[in-house]
Amino acid sequence: MPDEGWPDGPIVLGVGWKCSEHLIRTAAGLASALGQHLVCAFVDPASYLTEWEPEGRRTALSLDPMVNEEADFPSRQLQRNLESVLGEPGEAWSFRVLNGDVSKALSRLAENTDASLLVVGAGWPGSLAWADRLLEGSVSASLIRLKKWPVLIVPGKG
Repeated sequence: MPDEGWPDGPIVLGVGWKCSEHLIRTAAGLASALGQHLVCAFVDPASYLTEWEPEGRRTALSLDPMVNEEADFPSRQLQRNLESVLGEPGEAWSFRVLNGDVSKALSRLAENTDASLLVVGAGWPGSLAWADRLLEGSVSASLIRLKKWPVLIVPGKG
């Protein structure tokens, strides 16, 4: 990027259930330094989009046939966690809940918002996390293979 500066467009941060404060603060600090809006996006891979309604509402169904009381309102808890770090959503940041394959959903959001950057965590250590990445694939690797947006992978702190 010669003398053009940073491209205009929000920064999309992929957040999961166990999103670290370090990841959130890193993305928020970068967005602030670049003068961009931060879009924090949670993707629920256990549900899928069934229909877009005219008013922009969505109808989604769960792929999991079991009733999971934890997952009834999980995005509200995640939003409260984000608010405890970032303050109220508004001019500086917003929160979106998406459905389906994580990397595809984040890519669609980046495309629809004309994002300038995608930010994701490096993943969790351990054999269970390794097995999950083996079965489902790495979100960061999938996003990088698309070669449409710069992807910043933030390692865990500590």
